[in-house]
Amino acid sequence: MTLQRLADNAASMMRSRLLLPIGAALLGVACLSLMDAFMKGAALAAGTYSATLLRSAIGTLIAAPVWLLLGGRWPTRPVLKLHLERGVVSAFMALSFFYSLTKLGIAEAIAISFVAPLLALYLARVLLGETIRRQAILASILGFVGTLVIVGGKLGDGGFDRDTALGLAAILFSALLYAYNFIVIRRQSQLARPLEIAAFHSGVAALVLALAAPFLFVWPAEAVLLDTTLAALLTVAGAMAIAWAYARAEAQVLVPMEYSGFLWAALFGWLFFRESVTLPTIAGTAIIVAGCWMAARNPHADRIVPATEQRAL
Repeated sequence: MTLQRLADNAASMMRSRLLLPIGAALLGVACLSLMDAFMKGAALAAGTYSATLLRSAIGTLIAAPVWLLLGGRWPTRPVLKLHLERGVVSAFMALSFFYSLTKLGIAEAIAISFVAPLLALYLARVLLGETIRRQAILASILGFVGTLVIVGGKLGDGGFDRDTALGLAAILFSALLYAYNFIVIRRQSQLARPLEIAAFHSGVAALVLALAAPFLFVWPAEAVLLDTTLAALLTVAGAMAIAWAYARAEAQVLVPMEYSGFLWAALFGWLFFRESVTLPTIAGTAIIVAGCWMAARNPHADRIVPATEQRAL
C-alpha cells in the first residue's frame, strides 16, 4: 500500500512538472499564430516583401543585442555556415509563407503547412541517409490526402480561383523549404544555443531580403510598422517559449501542443479578418495531423521532426 502511494505521489509530481513546459509550448504556439495574423495584415497593407523584410530587421534588433549582452560570441566557421544556410532558406520560406497568407485563410495555410514534417522524412532519407519506415510512408500518404481534402473543399465551394492557386503554390513551396530547414535545424541545434540561432536566423534573412530593397521596398504607414514590430516581438517570444519548453520536457509530450496552432489560426483569422473555417478544412487538417502524429511515434522521429512551430520563419 505504501509503495502504491509513493508511486502515485511520484506520478503526481511528474504531472506537475510537465504543466509548465506544456503551458509554455501552448503559449509559444499562440504567440506565433498571432504573429501570422499581424503579418497577414501588414502584408496586405504594405506588400509581402516590405512586411517580411521589416519583420526580419526588427527581429534582429531585438534578438542580437540580448544575445551579445548575455555573452554571445562570434561562431566558428562550421557553425556560421549553418547559420548562413538556414538564414538564406528561411528568407524565402518566410516570403512565400506570408505571401500565401494574403491569398488564403490563415487556418488553411497553417493546415497545409503541417505537411512539412512529413516532407522532411523524405529529405532526411536523401540528405542524411536515414531509413524511411513503412509507418512514415503511410503518414506521408495521409498528409497528401489531407491536403487534397482541403483543396477539394475549395473546388467544391467555387472558391478556387487564380489567387487561391497562387496561395496554394506558395504555401507548398514554403512547406518544402521548411522541410529542408528541419535538416539544418537538427545540425544547428547541436552546435549553437537558441538565442544565437534566433539572432543569426533573423539577421541573415534580413540581409538576404535587403538585397532587393532598392527595387521592391516601400516604406509603410505607421500602423504597418506597429504590426511588423509586434510580429517580430511575438516571433522572438514564441520561439524562446518553445525552446524553453523543449528543454524541460520530452518531444513526445509536447508535439501534440504544436497542432493547437490550427485552433489559434482559426480564432485569429476570424477575429482579424472574419475568415470562416469550412468543414473540408477541418477534416483535411485532422487527416494531416493524424499523419504527423503517426510519424512522430516513429522511434527515430525526434531526430528528423522537430517542433512544427519552430518554423518561427
